[in-house]
Amino acid sequence: MARWNVWRSPAMLPLCWIEAGTASGVRCSSSVPVVRQAYSESGSIVRPFSEIPGLWKNGVANLYNFWKLDGFRNLHRIMLQNFKTFGPIYREKIGYYESVNIISPEDAAILFKAEGHYPKRLKVEAWTSYRDYRNRKYGVLLKYVTLFSPFTRIYSVCQYCDTDGTKGFILSAIRLCIVIVLFYLDTACLPFCLTISSVLRRTRFSPYTQSFHRNGEDWRSNRVILNKEVISPKVLENFVPLLDEVGEDFVARVHKKIKRSGQNKWTTDLSQELFKYALESVSSVLYGERLGLMLDYIDPEAQHFIDCITLMFKTTSPMLYIPPGLLRQIGAKVWRDHVEAWDGIFNQADRCIHNIYRQLRQETGTPKKYPGVLASLLMLDKLSIEDIKASITELMAGGVDTTSITLLWTLYELGRHPSLQEELRAEVAAARAESQGDMMEMLKRIPLVKGALKETLRLHPVAVSLQRYIAEDIIIQNYHIPAGTLVQLGLYAMGRDPKVFFRPEQYQPSRWLRTETHYFRSLGFGFGPRQCLGRRIAEAEMQIFLIHMLENFRVEKQRHVEVQSTFELILLPDKPIILTLKPLDTAR
Repeated sequence: MARWNVWRSPAMLPLCWIEAGTASGVRCSSSVPVVRQAYSESGSIVRPFSEIPGLWKNGVANLYNFWKLDGFRNLHRIMLQNFKTFGPIYREKIGYYESVNIISPEDAAILFKAEGHYPKRLKVEAWTSYRDYRNRKYGVLLKYVTLFSPFTRIYSVCQYCDTDGTKGFILSAIRLCIVIVLFYLDTACLPFCLTISSVLRRTRFSPYTQSFHRNGEDWRSNRVILNKEVISPKVLENFVPLLDEVGEDFVARVHKKIKRSGQNKWTTDLSQELFKYALESVSSVLYGERLGLMLDYIDPEAQHFIDCITLMFKTTSPMLYIPPGLLRQIGAKVWRDHVEAWDGIFNQADRCIHNIYRQLRQETGTPKKYPGVLASLLMLDKLSIEDIKASITELMAGGVDTTSITLLWTLYELGRHPSLQEELRAEVAAARAESQGDMMEMLKRIPLVKGALKETLRLHPVAVSLQRYIAEDIIIQNYHIPAGTLVQLGLYAMGRDPKVFFRPEQYQPSRWLRTETHYFRSLGFGFGPRQCLGRRIAEAEMQIFLIHMLENFRVEKQRHVEVQSTFELILLPDKPIILTLKPLDTAR
């Protein structure tokens, strides 16, 4: 596939393109005639934005079809089918929501080069609405991002419309529609609501079309400090002992479950157990303390924290399509629960901060063991307490479901491929012997285990796509894309593209050991300044988990039961994954 370099020559651009390139977030009309023909470096004529194939000329009709296909749950499958229909680039408009979608790793490189110094992407508005409501700081996950929820776009119009005449009628219709959605929580109402949004977007009552963002420099300065404490390779040695301890406790817990079963095996849906494991791990690293989730009896305070995390995720999904501002005004239960959940999460951070300060007063000299990211940042004293608290809670929120679901999919795939499971087990045994049990050394000797996690994220990515609002005009697949355009890289689709991966339907961790280039093919944690801040923690957490599980248990899955993905904020299994764990000494 041809690779196109970023195209920046103002001499080749119509006047409106030159102006658009200097105003971030402003997109010029694709209907403006080209006054001077542009060429790519290969000599091919660059085609205008308006010629990108796809379904973008009738957002209302596309929205209706999207709804018929149950698009809110099948977003990943629809994107995959669109790439098969239109090729490696297509443009789409669903209601008001418009983007250019790409699939090629070479095109991904062009996209990330054009993301600018302060990359912008979509945000989870329920989370930012809570922070605005409680006047709390944004962490680096939420700073400098762009509005996502389509219903918030509708609701924002309400605040700018008069209440008399035609405008009043439109406003009433909008409110009636939203009330119906709130009452029934039925996605069948969504097309009508988004249709109104699409119509209003073309009127002068559209103040919401301007991108909202926090100060980019503030985000960047915070991110640089956090990178050194969280994502730098040097900090891994701080995290590994804490994560290793949690991994050993998880193994002990599974052995207890097997013994109690009386059958020398344990057959269960591991999703809740893995959720506890992930929360215990991330809490140990971030807060420097254990919650006790690997024990039979869970402390009421720790249980309340678990309940808050669970409730926060549960109440986030409905607010992807219903404006949190409206829910707040009418006192909806989903909003009240969401606020209660985040209050509990922030209270946990407050409690940990108080404990850390108390311990620092009692201790003299350097702490004997790593005290956790929170304590490390407090002692560093380069960020305000509120900034630290905001980023730590976001790291925790983003590091539970994502890692637990990835581990669940990995165990599922190992259950489907027993011979591969034995290969991984042999690698772990050799690494244990060569490193003499030193976990840091073991992590350097398990390339196939790391390949298995990459392969899981290829076939079962947590996110459907990576998004960026490009900061400058670019050329992709010989099409001009103006600055300010939302461009999405389809992770799920790319992982299944035979042009990118040989036999993509097969689970082959060994493909990541070969010498061929993996250039922009492994993007499960994102890329560049906006890549996952908790990447180092998550990778070590999952690798250590697999080491312990492979050393102790054989994993089997139900026969003749295949599991697919469904979209609910992240990609999840569409049915429970039932696995059987057998101790190695009796597994045969």
